[in-house]
Amino acid sequence: MLVCICFGAPILLLPLINFVSVRSWWDWHISSLGLVLSLGLTGTITNVVKICVGRPRPDLIDRCQPVPGSVNAPIYGLSNHTICTQTDNYILNDGFRSFPSGHSSLSFAGLGFLSLYLAGKLHLFDKRGHTGKSWLAAGPLVGAALTAVSRTMDNRHHWQDVTTGSILGITIAFFSYRQFYPALSSATSHKPFSPRIARDMPALPTHRREISESRVPLTGGLRPGYPAGPSRGSSPSPPRQYSIPVNAGPYAPPADNRVQRQNPFEDAPSRTPIPGNDEEPVTTYAPPMKAAS
Repeated sequence: MLVCICFGAPILLLPLINFVSVRSWWDWHISSLGLVLSLGLTGTITNVVKICVGRPRPDLIDRCQPVPGSVNAPIYGLSNHTICTQTDNYILNDGFRSFPSGHSSLSFAGLGFLSLYLAGKLHLFDKRGHTGKSWLAAGPLVGAALTAVSRTMDNRHHWQDVTTGSILGITIAFFSYRQFYPALSSATSHKPFSPRIARDMPALPTHRREISESRVPLTGGLRPGYPAGPSRGSSPSPPRQYSIPVNAGPYAPPADNRVQRQNPFEDAPSRTPIPGNDEEPVTTYAPPMKAAS
């Protein structure tokens, strides 16, 4: 029965919701992976904690079936399994696996994932307010809560076991959902993330960024045909400026329309006569500018 609740119902409803909303094979594949991830993580953590904690169930006495007339030991009032007449070891050992509740954690892991999937497809958190959609998305959570409460009614778990298991299940369900889908408040919450490996297939209506390959950076980097910069320790050369034609390709070599700059490091001696003086003209010399090393 637990398998039908936590796995059977979601695995049947996920493709149905997909068919009436986005109709995407990729979305069906991703939703199934998310459901399996949620149940797998929850089941593993629940069973490990059950075995490590070893808390007795409320019905442990009924499972043990002690010898009629048995009383507590005179020292500390403790007894061991030797007073039990139960022949099925599985039933007896399962009586010490109360915390946390496996039914509660797995129900919220499976039906909680289904509830998040519905909320994303319905855009429940788009800041507009939806009463009918809220009831529809909360339906799976109500079913999970009824399953959890029933474990205390039949004395299979304590209330602490049920509460902890429910929190564990819904937390892992949210974690698994966010591995494959954007936030519920996103404008594309109904679309899964795109594949990590691009394939030769038509574009899917997925949640990804479009990058134009026709953009050519005008600064930075090296292109074929362009000289590399000076090595370390050599004097810097004057900067070059290139103008790239509009109709040139991304790796077109520079055309003949370079901007030529005058070299400012040339020697410029000159003889300047002093007006109004009969003496010989004075020779002035402008020393050359040296590049910074």
